Amino acid sequence: MTVSDFAQLPVEPLPAHAGPPEGWLPVNMVNVLYAEPSEQMLSTELLGTPVAVRATPVSYHWDLGDGNTITTTSPGEPYPSEAVSATYRREGWYDITLTTTFAGQFSVDGGGWQDIEGTIEVASDPVAIFSKSLESRLVNPDVPVDEDADPWIPERTAETEGPQDPDARHRTL
Repeated sequence: MTVSDFAQLPVEPLPAHAGPPEGWLPVNMVNVLYAEPSEQMLSTELLGTPVAVRATPVSYHWDLGDGNTITTTSPGEPYPSEAVSATYRREGWYDITLTTTFAGQFSVDGGGWQDIEGTIEVASDPVAIFSKSLESRLVNPDVPVDEDADPWIPERTAETEGPQDPDARHRTL
């Protein structure tokens, strides 16, 4: 089995998570990133012979949508971990994309596992997040505060897209 054969198989993208579940976070607040890694077992046939294929995630590349990227061998962990994290410096909508690199092994007709030379990359669906600038202001102490209300988040339009970070960089963790 070649890496081209491997690339033709339906390896599923990993579930990717970013930021709080509400879909927004304050500017300069830590944005926690993590994937749900899992080994995938696939079946195919080559020359009429059944072949089992095992796809194992080996690295994770996060594109934060503002020009910053992170590559790591760790899938990250949910909050409160900040093992894989970043911040946005400006307000706006951003799409965070995870591309997972998978290594493969195959077994012909129930035989031993053999490595597939090379790897494949599979992109997950983007996670949209709004980075919100928050301001402190004086409030009327006689008016109750609704602590459960989210701040106003604008609809996604060309005008509300987040700008590129002029100091964007690639980090390897």
